[in-house]
Amino acid sequence: MTPPRIVIDACVLFPTVMREVTVGAAAAGLFRPVWSDRILGEWQRAVVKLGPAAALQAEGEIAMLRAAFPQATVNTPPEMIERLYLPDPNDRHVLATAIASSADAIVTMNAADFPKNILAEEGVDRLDPDGFLLGLAVRAPDVMVAVVQKVLDRANQLAPPGGAPWRLRALMKRARLNRLGKLLDP
Repeated sequence: MTPPRIVIDACVLFPTVMREVTVGAAAAGLFRPVWSDRILGEWQRAVVKLGPAAALQAEGEIAMLRAAFPQATVNTPPEMIERLYLPDPNDRHVLATAIASSADAIVTMNAADFPKNILAEEGVDRLDPDGFLLGLAVRAPDVMVAVVQKVLDRANQLAPPGGAPWRLRALMKRARLNRLGKLLDP
């Protein structure tokens, strides 16, 4: 069975833990990620407010994503974007990316600006990151445990010396992946 094609919105790429779990699941072959230059640019612009070091880090991470997933970048013609309607016109490019790539769904935290009925007219579903990753964990528990454990290990490596180590469930809760955390750390 071919893994689904999933557009990852910038709001899912910006939070580090959420991004690392999502990208880790893609690297494990559980889905095929899709984004556009504009989506990656939105992520990079969001990071700028964290300072120059964060902006440089995001630039490096974007380069690594492009190298790891060379088929993931899909850009759409402006006329496709213009014909679409969404409550926030600035999000039309995300839907256009999904249509142009024949994606199954868009993973986003921005439910209000991606009404399911409008997306359904284009044959695209909307998934929240927690529900999406939870579904992957139900279908491939061993793979997702390994992905999340790697993210947890990295978070603990980066934690301040002498601090309490992250627990899986607490890290997932902080990353707004509550249901995934409860499943993997009951």
